[in-house]
Amino acid sequence: KLQEWVKANKLRVVVIFEGRDAAGKGGVIKTIAGCLNPRICRIVALGIPTEKEKSQWYFQRYVSELPSGGEITLFDRSWYNRAGVEKVMGYCTNEEYEEFLRSCPEFERMLIRSGIILIKYWFSISDKEQENRFQDRIKDPTKRWKISQMDIESRDKWVEYSMAKDKMFSYTDTRQSPWYVVPADDKRRARLNCIDHFLTLIPYKDLTVKAIKLPPLKHDVAYVRPPITEQNFVPEKY
Repeated sequence: KLQEWVKANKLRVVVIFEGRDAAGKGGVIKTIAGCLNPRICRIVALGIPTEKEKSQWYFQRYVSELPSGGEITLFDRSWYNRAGVEKVMGYCTNEEYEEFLRSCPEFERMLIRSGIILIKYWFSISDKEQENRFQDRIKDPTKRWKISQMDIESRDKWVEYSMAKDKMFSYTDTRQSPWYVVPADDKRRARLNCIDHFLTLIPYKDLTVKAIKLPPLKHDVAYVRPPITEQNFVPEKY
């Protein structure tokens, strides 16, 4: 219902999902996107910036991912990388970090003034639960891709990440663009609470297309199809 309202009214919606490693950001994004039309809802998860991108205005590569009218963009991490991982792991200078904290609130106010609906979620996880999820990923071969060398290096920097998060909030948790904190130790409850809250932030009406009655099928018996033996079929192993 919400996506049909966004499409019909040409709304531009940006939802940012931030939090510590293994906090459950990807899970809730997958849950939301799985119910929506991929032509309307898009996931953005940018990798390490290229040398060209490093030479640009910091926000530039994110601006190019912002939605057009009738679209929802879900950011799996965002420009807040600079206030978190880049600060803690030393990937930016102190000058770049301080400039981000000063300019980010104005950047977001500019987006909002332009008509973008900006929603920011922080998934809050305990150190014990994070460690449990790391161990689970290591034990399960199908989940090992989720844990990176950076995750391992960041594991011993809990306090540093806490300090970075607190300072980030002090600058960017504004009246125009507040942070919404999602308690995330319980994955299922975190997803349900986040989705329920998201649906309350954008007033919408039910524009669901009414069910239609299909007319009877017309069969053209004059056409003879070629034999199926001339086609290459996938082996039916299951």
